[in-house]
Formats: sequence, structure tokens, C-alpha cells
Amino acid sequence: MAATATSTPTVKPPVFFSSTTRLCSLSPTSHDFNKLLSNLLKTIPKPLQITYSKNPLSDVIRETTKNSDNNSLNFNDDDDKPREECGVVGIYGDPEASRLCYLALHALQHRGQEGAGIVSVHDNVLQSVTGVGLVSDVFSESKMDKLPGDMAIGHVRYSTAGSSMLKNVQPFVAAYRFGSVGVAHNGNLVNYQALRAELEENGSIFNTSSDTEVVLHLIAISKARPFLLRIVEACEKLEGAYSMVFLTEDKLVAVRDPFGFRPLVMGRRSNGAVVFASETCALDLIEATYEREVYPGEVLVVDKEGVQSLCLMPHLEPKSCIFEHIYFALPNSIVFGRPVYESRRAFGEILAMESPVDCDVVIAVPDSGVVAALGYAAKAGVAFQLGLIRSHYVGRTFIEPSQKIRDFGVKLKLSPVRAVLEGKRVVVVDDSIVRGTTASKIVRLIKEAGAKEVHMRIASPPIIGSCYYGVDTPSAEELISSRMSVEEIREFIGSDSLAFLRFDSLKNLLGDDSPNFCYACFSGKYPIEPKGKVKRVGDFLDDGLSGSLESIDGGWIQGTRDQKGVGDRTLNWKEEINSSQVI
Repeated sequence: MAATATSTPTVKPPVFFSSTTRLCSLSPTSHDFNKLLSNLLKTIPKPLQITYSKNPLSDVIRETTKNSDNNSLNFNDDDDKPREECGVVGIYGDPEASRLCYLALHALQHRGQEGAGIVSVHDNVLQSVTGVGLVSDVFSESKMDKLPGDMAIGHVRYSTAGSSMLKNVQPFVAAYRFGSVGVAHNGNLVNYQALRAELEENGSIFNTSSDTEVVLHLIAISKARPFLLRIVEACEKLEGAYSMVFLTEDKLVAVRDPFGFRPLVMGRRSNGAVVFASETCALDLIEATYEREVYPGEVLVVDKEGVQSLCLMPHLEPKSCIFEHIYFALPNSIVFGRPVYESRRAFGEILAMESPVDCDVVIAVPDSGVVAALGYAAKAGVAFQLGLIRSHYVGRTFIEPSQKIRDFGVKLKLSPVRAVLEGKRVVVVDDSIVRGTTASKIVRLIKEAGAKEVHMRIASPPIIGSCYYGVDTPSAEELISSRMSVEEIREFIGSDSLAFLRFDSLKNLLGDDSPNFCYACFSGKYPIEPKGKVKRVGDFLDDGLSGSLESIDGGWIQGTRDQKGVGDRTLNWKEEINSSQVI
């Protein structure tokens, strides 16, 4: 099984597969069965998988209980931004695979901060360490010592409130009749509920509320041979966004959905080790050279024979998420073949040309607005300065003094620099406006610091639609641009002027690549329409920690919607349910 680290795996030509699947019952998981299975496993020399977990359920419950204190608040100002659900990494052929995986997850920490995990293979045994919290919280030297081997996959996740329970932290590991498999998934399946219902009707038992578990069940019930065809067969049933890495006793497999919604790249270390990651910034940290993207609809299999490329299904027109370039990805990453830094700087330059204003200084809302602000300042010929200083040490909860402080959460995270702002006409560049609540607080903060005028410039078009492809966004009713004009938003946030990046200008900048991006959050036109009840955000179906049945229902959107045009902000709903709860 050991890979030859010094050899360079070759890429084999694509092979096309098509298959069908019959569903059947899986093994029971009752208490008596588990007790019997436990006794049987004691007689097996080597287990199929070993799991080490940090943050037991009692710890999570204690942390949640703290939030019920009247003086303890959830830090919700970050909730006024779209949230990337997670990041994945996979490494094959390096004797320190798990430690490199750990470093790569550090580089991807911005994609998820509420859970992390690594699975490695040693002596044909899949060993797992998962935990709730940041990568540095979950892993220690002693934990890393439990993850030997030259293959590993890793995952960082973000989820909505109440869903960061340990059971939902990936990678998931499952044992079935032909061995064990681990999986880490970035994305969201729009037909998750239908697949789960069908599987449960045929006897499948689910341990988590994550759509990723559906993939494991589909693999387990597949009749296809070899294992690779099981993955192909399972993925043929999936609809939506998925960039996944799988790990078996002797293979690392990377898969990307036919639309290529979420990013996944391939690189190689100097010793020949193959690396997959959500962003190239992870490759940079572990000194792996970026080779290419995993193509939409492609399956890449890495084993001792080399690297083999397979076509999952006929190629559709790619619909890569444009918000990777606007907000999610780090500026030093290359995403969908384009440098993120150059995209954001160009967004700012276009804003300066199309929405100029007399000003004395240009500042950014850190950190995501900085590169666009640099572009705006350069094109406008005005100095860029640090007018807002961001604190990186504020947690998700804090103790507020009994004497209420207005805009307390924003003031904890952002501090205005009076020497930069006082008496000045200030242009403030941010990447997006979602609900508008944080923008209004930032404007007020800058004016209280003595700014003469505050002009908001947003380096993206107005967000009028929710995302169903792996991004945590509010319902359309909560999106301020779906119910207000630009002038109404300006009045709401209290700025002297407000301008967004024009939708047409964004597409013109992308040039020939423009048709290959998904703009559903700006246009309301979805590459894959949600069907029936679809999972909108996160995995908060039922974690047993918080939320009522009403809050669970509020996390699901029923039916589909059409949107007349970008300019009129009017959404027509075919079916609608009340979803007023803000997560």
C-alpha cells in the first residue's frame, strides 16, 4: 500500500462511466447489535477505523448553556456576511501526510471556524481525529501522533447556530462490507432531502444531519465494482454543489460536481506527493506546486499506480461561484484559474470609474474589503489609509456590561482611527451588503469618529437571492437588496452616498469566462432549481442542542422563485413559507 514518494504519478486518459443504483437496507444499528458487533470486533487484529474525538457532547452543551446568560451575547455581526461552508484537503504519498494536512487546514481556516478533522491511513486502518473549534484547538502533538501514514484528508467547517455538534464534524468515516471509506465535502446537495427519505424508506439509518452522510450510504449500497465505480454511481444521483475528497485503505479520490460550483485544485510536492485543496493558499503553505483545477465533472484517483482521470458525466457549462472572488477566498489564492487579488483590485477600480465621488481618503472594511479599496484609491488618485482597525481576537461570544453600549459587537471588532477620519470626506469600500445591519453600524462608527462625509462603495452587485450551493446566506426576505432600492438602503445605513458594482460591469470584467460563473445571488436565476424542501444553509436539521421545530422549519425553503430582473428587486414566489428567524 505504501506509495513511492519519489516517483511522479502519471495522469491516465479519461474513462467514461454510466451506471444505475438499486437501494437496499443497511445493517441495523440498535443497542444490542452494536454490543454484539463490539464483542466481535475484539477478535479482529486490526480495526477498520479508529476515531479520536475532541469536545464531547457535554462540553458542547456547557458552551451552549453559557449563551443563555442575560449578559452573554452571540457575536452576530459576522452573520451579516455570506458564509462559506467549509474547506477540504487531501494528501497522498507523503510520510507526514497528516501534519501537512494540519498545516493546509490552517491555511483554509477562513472557510470554516467551528469544526475540524483529519483522517489518515496506516497499515490499512483509517484513523480519525475530529473536534469542535479552530484547527489549533482541535489538534495537539499527541493527537497528531495518532494519525500516522502517507495518506490523509482533512476538513474545516462552518455551520449555523446549533449545528456544530461533534457528530457533524467531518471527515466522516464509515465501514462497510468491502472496507472503510472517509469523505470530506464542500458544498450542498439540493436533492439531499429526497435522497435521504428514499434511503430511510429502504432501511438506512442516519447518524448525522449532514447531507454528506447520504454520499456514504449511496456508496455502501452500490453493487458496482471496483470501489471507484461506487463513487461514480453515487455521484450520478447527487444534484447540487460538491467538491469532495475520499480516502480508502489504498486510494485518494477527488471529485467535483459537473457545474464546478465550489473550487478544488490539485498540486504536487517536490517528493511527488499529490495534494488536493479548496484553495491554492493551502498548497503554498505546504510547499506544493499548483498544477491545475479538478475539472467540473471530473474524478481523480490517486494510488500506487499513479493519477487517473475519469469523467463523471457529460460536461455541462461550468457555473463556478462568483463569491469566491468577491469574498470567500484569500487574496493570495488562484480560484477557478483566476488570481483572486487581481479580481478584487479590478472590482475597486471599476467602482472608482463608474461611481466617483469627491473624497479625501479611501478606507476599507477589513479584511475582505482591503484589496478592492486599494484598487479604488489607485484609480481615484486618492490616498488609501487604515481608517478601521480590526481585532482578530474576538470570539463568537462575549460578556456585555450591564450598562448597554450601542453597536457593542461592531466596536469590539472594528476600531476607527480618528486621526485618519476626523474632518474628512471618507469613501468606505466593502465587499458586500447582506442584511445591512452591520453596514449601518460601521457608518455610524465612522461618523462618530468625526468624519465629515461617509460614502459607501460595495465591490459586488446587490445580493437579492439566497444560495443553495454551499453558502450560508439568509432567506430572500432578510436580504436588504431584495426589498429596498439603492436609495432606500442608503437611507437605512445612513451614508451620504451608496453605490454597488454594476452587474453588467462584473460580467464584462470576466470577459469570455463570464458564462462560466454562477450569479444566482445577484440575478435570482439558478443553474439547478431547488426542488421541494431543500436544505438552505448548514446542517441544523436536528442536532438536539438548540432550536424548536419552528426554527428547524425556518431553515428550509419550499418551492422555487423567479426574478424579473436585477433592477426591479421584485421576487415572485411559487410557494412560500415563513422564515423570519435570523440564524
